[in-house]
Amino acid sequence: MSSVEILPLIALVAMFVIASIVPINIGILGFIGAFAVGALALGYDDKEILASFPSSIVLTIIGVTYFFGMAKKNGTIDLLVNACIRAVHGRVTVVPWVFFFSASVLTALGTFSPAAVALISPAAMSFAAKARMSPLVIGIMTINGAHAGAFSPISVSGVLVHDLVEKNGLSINPWTLFIASYGINLLLSILTVLGYSVLARMRNLEYTATGSAMAAATDGHPFGGPESGPASSSYRGNTGGSSTTLLTRTRTEIAETKSPALTVTAVQKLTLVLIGALLVLVLVFHLPISFIAIAAGALLAFTDLKGQNDAIAGISWSTVLLVAGMVTYISVLEEIGTIDHVAHLAITIGAPLVVALVLCYVIGATSAFASSTALLAAIIPLAMPLLDTGALPVVGVVAALAISATVVDVSPFSTNGALVLANAQGIDRRAFYRQLIINAGIVVALAPALCWTVMVLVPALAS
Repeated sequence: MSSVEILPLIALVAMFVIASIVPINIGILGFIGAFAVGALALGYDDKEILASFPSSIVLTIIGVTYFFGMAKKNGTIDLLVNACIRAVHGRVTVVPWVFFFSASVLTALGTFSPAAVALISPAAMSFAAKARMSPLVIGIMTINGAHAGAFSPISVSGVLVHDLVEKNGLSINPWTLFIASYGINLLLSILTVLGYSVLARMRNLEYTATGSAMAAATDGHPFGGPESGPASSSYRGNTGGSSTTLLTRTRTEIAETKSPALTVTAVQKLTLVLIGALLVLVLVFHLPISFIAIAAGALLAFTDLKGQNDAIAGISWSTVLLVAGMVTYISVLEEIGTIDHVAHLAITIGAPLVVALVLCYVIGATSAFASSTALLAAIIPLAMPLLDTGALPVVGVVAALAISATVVDVSPFSTNGALVLANAQGIDRRAFYRQLIINAGIVVALAPALCWTVMVLVPALAS
């Protein structure tokens, strides 16, 4: 490799290091790098440098976050979460799985995983405190739930991965990616509950993996009640003026309190109809989710003209900048041949199976500290020449890389982990921080190998 190809690669590594240490959006560094490499190494003008600007992905992020920002503001998101909890009548052992399912539904519909965790974690951590359930277990389940749905065909991450693969002349079934992600995160949640249950019995821990109905009912307040602390206020939200708090109960140990029926406002009914219409138009008629989501958000804006500015401000502009900058920079690296050279060097280190495993660990370990979205934009193109050999299943490798990049977001250094830590109640934050660190280390050590085994090794040996 020449210095022209090596220096931009060193700059890419430096970007991730700088963004991990200094609170600066890596997308900004990506745009600066794209201009420097494009103008100096290739002699491109600004139009040629921006020829690969990911306009489709950017518009998707804007549309989805705008629409669901409006849905959050009018209380529809809170309404959906509470409906799920009521459906299981607040059974203690089932409610954590409701949080898992609710988070997965939110991200599958297009909500960013940090946004889904931000919506669910206040209620989840409040419930854990009331039921004497391990905040680590329920926090992990909430995050895993958000990751489970994060690669649906209409989610931003799903669209990003699909576009990256197709851009390189390959194809991937988006439903296979979604099912693989859901299955791995579901398995990790089951293993977390079982592992913590065994550990709690062996070491007589203060918290259990399944909680206690008696503890949840001792103070006579629902788990989102007035004694839950400030985090619970985020959970109650606006659902047409009615209380959204609930009490957990089981069939045997029970302290049942009737909560008022949820009132669904006209605006919330309209939002639910628009969500359904969005799903039909995108999944059945294959219309672009970007324009459909923007149109749906615009319709909701007419129901709250004073509050639409808040929804616009709530668009994930930082993610827009991150994705646009990184994808543009990686595209410039592809133009000068850096990506192809690195990928071919990786192939020479051994068998394709070994290379795929190394890439899974690289993206998994790095993602514990850096942006998963940025890493997906950087690492997946590196795997394309490996997939061109036909030695490995395309969907398996891509799914393994994508899931390895996200399952490690239980780290307190990630947005999701930080949100769970911030909403923890009834536990020493420093002790909980150490628990999250230890758990993140275990996930980084095991999850990439699990993804590689299930989605790459087994299909490769079976073929």
